Amino acid sequence: MGGVERAIDALGSAVFYEITLFSTPIAWIVIWLAVPMVFFTLYLGFINLRGFAQGVRTVRGRFAEPEAGGEMTQFQALSTALSGTVGLGNIAGVAVALAMGGPGAIFWMFVIGWFAMTLKFAEVTLGMKYREELPDGTVLGGPMYTLRNGLAARGHPVAGKWLGKLYAFLAMFAALPMFQVNQSFAQAGNAFGFGDGHSEALIYGCVLAFLTALVIFGGARWLGRVTSAIVPTMGLIYLGGIAIILAMGFDRIPGALAAIVGSAFTGEAAAGGALGAFVIGMRRAVFSTEAGTGSSVMAHVHARTREPVSEGLVALLEPFIDTVVICSLGGLALVVAGTWTDPGLEDIAITSQAFANVAPFMPIVLATAVVLFAFSTICAWGFYGSQAWGFLFGNGPRAVLSYKLVFVLLLPAGAIFPLDIVINFVDASFFLMALPNILALYLFAPELKAMLDDYWARRVLADPAPEAGGHRVEPAVREGHAEE
Repeated sequence: MGGVERAIDALGSAVFYEITLFSTPIAWIVIWLAVPMVFFTLYLGFINLRGFAQGVRTVRGRFAEPEAGGEMTQFQALSTALSGTVGLGNIAGVAVALAMGGPGAIFWMFVIGWFAMTLKFAEVTLGMKYREELPDGTVLGGPMYTLRNGLAARGHPVAGKWLGKLYAFLAMFAALPMFQVNQSFAQAGNAFGFGDGHSEALIYGCVLAFLTALVIFGGARWLGRVTSAIVPTMGLIYLGGIAIILAMGFDRIPGALAAIVGSAFTGEAAAGGALGAFVIGMRRAVFSTEAGTGSSVMAHVHARTREPVSEGLVALLEPFIDTVVICSLGGLALVVAGTWTDPGLEDIAITSQAFANVAPFMPIVLATAVVLFAFSTICAWGFYGSQAWGFLFGNGPRAVLSYKLVFVLLLPAGAIFPLDIVINFVDASFFLMALPNILALYLFAPELKAMLDDYWARRVLADPAPEAGGHRVEPAVREGHAEE
């Protein structure tokens, strides 16, 4: 075990290796993710801003295509993707950003969230174009298919095959859910008075495993139905608690906003000044949105539409909801509550104390949201992992079933065992996914821009007023990597 532990530590050290910029350390993987956010925002003409309204119209069903290939509505695809990105990082991550970078880090999380919208649009649009549809209607897609099919279309099938396999291999390990199980058990135990013994942890893990099995064994259609119900519910519960904190501290909101904006440019001494606040905010925003890792592409590709750009516009709403709205409001509430400066509090305990200051029962509200966040994330990543497994070992029923069984059986272990080594390995695998995925975005950038320009001319600039009482259905467009 000693050799394995050393190897995992070395892998984590390599992935999160920090370079120094103006006396401020920053992990190189964060730069790898942040640079394309800015590049594609400029290259695609600020599609994150000009495409926002079109994305809202699309997710509301205005351009619904019930007969198109796919297994989910576009709203269900967005909900499934959000279930994977909106999680414990939104609750604990904001608290970490505040503790490390001061209120200014919240401002930079807000800003970077807007740029992440463009990156999400880019990877999902390409994923939609290069997805595959089986004769039975099942859809296969994700960055591994983008790499394989996209590079094969350009005469590089071998490179595409192996880069796709590399991405799928990393995604399969990144999907391990033990961190979410462990942290949700800890928070639920604090709120509901569970013990911390192995028996309580095992019962909790088994119950969570059973509920997860009901979802992921049902396939993409059932996953879409469940997440479209859970995601709005958990968001409303958490944001409802945030709204109460803000209402009770209404008189402190102007001062909190002034501190957030002012600290973004002056910075806290402990954070390395304004640059330190920027780096910390950027790091948390990148980690929160998952933009650039390609994970949520595996959910969006199941949307029923013939227009790849259409689903890309839906996808850009994901970082807006996840980071621009949920993280920003959560950060504002913590600044208003002031618990981020309490000595002895760290991570999710900062948020829990802010809820407890409202009323003794409020940590139970937070725990309910945490459990729902963790459950939805586990279900989404169980689905993502099965897609990666299928790419590597075949999409036959037995192959996919074997992965889902292993995935579910691992869940109880997450509540029992210390996870330091496992977390290092899973986190390293997760962020290494960004290497082949971002490479694909750069390689296919001209094609992506041409697709956007064509769609914009046909569907936005030439779009007549919607017909009263109905949905406008977009004409059929050839789908998949055969579309050139």
